[in-house]
Amino acid sequence: MRFGFLSVEELQSGHLRTVLVSVLLSTLMLPLLRTVGLRAFSMASESYTSGTHSAAFVTCPNEQVAKDLARGIVQGKLAACVNIIPKITSVYEWQGKIEEDNEVLLMIKTRSSKVSALAEYVRSNHPYEVAEVISLPIDQGNPPYLKWLGDVVPE
Repeated sequence: MRFGFLSVEELQSGHLRTVLVSVLLSTLMLPLLRTVGLRAFSMASESYTSGTHSAAFVTCPNEQVAKDLARGIVQGKLAACVNIIPKITSVYEWQGKIEEDNEVLLMIKTRSSKVSALAEYVRSNHPYEVAEVISLPIDQGNPPYLKWLGDVVPE
């Protein structure tokens, strides 16, 4: 005897359980697969040239210096966003001695073409004799975010 597409023997042998588990898993996975697909489409549908933007890093002696620099950087259109990361410990050699200091890290998102102006601003406004200003090109990212970064920071 058959019930739909399964016979009585198949129902009794566990095929029904396999079919039900497969249907249940497929139903649960659908929202996840939809989200992943939409994100992949979003990233593929916008174009970005690798290295157009950079993430720059600057260490500061305290939070007040970090906030002052961050505000000046964003107000001066040298970056779209500056994250202030508190309570880092830096170990480095300075004037022949190993030093260890508590510092605050700035993570700065900007156009690569603005890194030189950014470094000049930091050198002119930072209390350190030799301020750390390093940058790395951004290879990939969320296209709407990268577009926003480019819109906020002029060429």
